[in-house]
Amino acid sequence: MTRQLHLNANVIPSGRHGAAWRLQANPRSVTDLNGFLEIARIAERGTFDAVFFADHSALDATARDRPWQALDPALVLTAMAAVTERIGLVATASTTFEHPFHVARRFASLDHISKGRAAWNIVTTQHNGAAANFGLPELPPHADRYQRAEEFVEVVVKLWDSWDDDALVADVGTGIYADLDRVRPIDHQGYSFSVRGPLNVPRSPQGRPVLVQAGASDASQRLGSRWADALFTVQRTFGEAQGFYANVKALAVGFGRDPDGLVVLPGLYPVIGSTEAEARARKAEMDALLDLDEERVKLAERFGIDADRLRLDRPFPTDILDHVSNHVSRGFVENIVREASRENLTVRQVLGRNPHGGHRIIVGTPDQIADDMEVWFRGRAADGFNLNMDAYPSGLELFVDHVVPELRRRGLFRQAYNGTTLRDHLGLSHPRRLSAAAPLANVA
Repeated sequence: MTRQLHLNANVIPSGRHGAAWRLQANPRSVTDLNGFLEIARIAERGTFDAVFFADHSALDATARDRPWQALDPALVLTAMAAVTERIGLVATASTTFEHPFHVARRFASLDHISKGRAAWNIVTTQHNGAAANFGLPELPPHADRYQRAEEFVEVVVKLWDSWDDDALVADVGTGIYADLDRVRPIDHQGYSFSVRGPLNVPRSPQGRPVLVQAGASDASQRLGSRWADALFTVQRTFGEAQGFYANVKALAVGFGRDPDGLVVLPGLYPVIGSTEAEARARKAEMDALLDLDEERVKLAERFGIDADRLRLDRPFPTDILDHVSNHVSRGFVENIVREASRENLTVRQVLGRNPHGGHRIIVGTPDQIADDMEVWFRGRAADGFNLNMDAYPSGLELFVDHVVPELRRRGLFRQAYNGTTLRDHLGLSHPRRLSAAAPLANVA
C-alpha cells in the first residue's frame, strides 16, 4: 500500500490554548461527557486513526485558570466506544504508579468493548506532584522509573499473550467454554514484579492492544523502540525530527523489528483560518485573554526554575538546561531552547509558541498546514501527527472540514477506513505471542 499519514486527536477538555475554555458554549468541559462524545464523532468523521488522552495523577496550580484532564481516560474512552465504530481509543497509564495486571486487564477489556480499537500510552510520569498521592515523598530517579517501565511492559505483554487466539471456545454442544490447554500462566519473577498469571480476560480482538509511548530521552527511545507500535514525540524543527525518526527506526531494527512497524507521530498544534490573517486573528483573540506575566511564571514553575530567569522582552535564556528540575523532561525543554536560540526569540515570543504544551505550532490556511505536514511526511520526519487542536470542538471541526480534504486531494490521507481495528488503521500486523509457561490445564 502507498504510505499515508496517520492522524490522532490529542483530546484536551477545552483545547490546547490556555484560554480556549473562555470562548466555549460550555466552559465546564472537564466533566462534560457529551462534549467528549462529540469530539470522538467529529474525529471519526475525519477518519482519524485515534483519539488520545494524556493523563496526570495530581491536581496542580494550573487548575486555577484552565480545564484539566479530570476524568479517568479509560472510562471516557469506553463511553466513546459506544458511540463510534472505527476510531482508535488511546489512554494513558503510568508504569510508576500502576500494577501490570491492572493495566493488562483494563486495556484488554477496552479492546473487547471497542471490538479492537484500544491502545495504551506508556508513561513513567514526569510530574513530581503526583508522587505524594501514591505514598512517595518524590518521584523515583529517572533511571529507576525506566528500569521499572521495561519490566512493567514486558509483564503486560506476557499477560495479554497468556491466552491463545482460539482459547475461548464457548462450545454449547460439548460444554467447553475455555480450553485451558490454550491458556498459560506467565510465572514472571523479576526485579520489580512477581506475577503468576494468566490474565482473566481472553485474548483481545487485536491480539494485543496497540502500545504507544511518549518521551525523548535515550531511555525513553529505547523503551519505545523495543515495545511500542507508535511513538508520540515533541520535535519542533524539521532537522531534529528527521534525526529522531532515523534514530528510533534504527533502534527498532536493533531489537529485531520491522522499522515500518513503529509509527512516529510528532505533536502538531494547528490554528486554522480561511486566510492567514484570519488564522492569526483567531489565535490573537485567545491570546488576548491570557496574562502573559502569569504565563511567564507558570513556565518557570514548569521548568523548575526561578521566574526571574524569564523576562518577557529579554532573549530566552540559552543556559536554562543548567538549572531545570530533575523531574522535567529534558527533551521537552531542549526543543524549546533550540528553537528560541535559532530564531533569537524573546520570552514573550516563546510564550506565543505553545511552550507549556511543548509541541510545534503552525498558524495558517488549510493549504499552508497541509504543505507543512507534507514536507515532514515525505521528508521522513514523521509518519503522521498527534494533533493538538487550539479549541475543542471548533478547531477539530476546522481541521476535519478543511485540512483533511486537502490532504486527501494530495493522496496523503485515506478517503475512508479500510479496516475495523486500530492495528488496521496503523498498518500493523497481528502480533506473534511471546513464549509462555506450560498450559494452565497442566499446572497443579
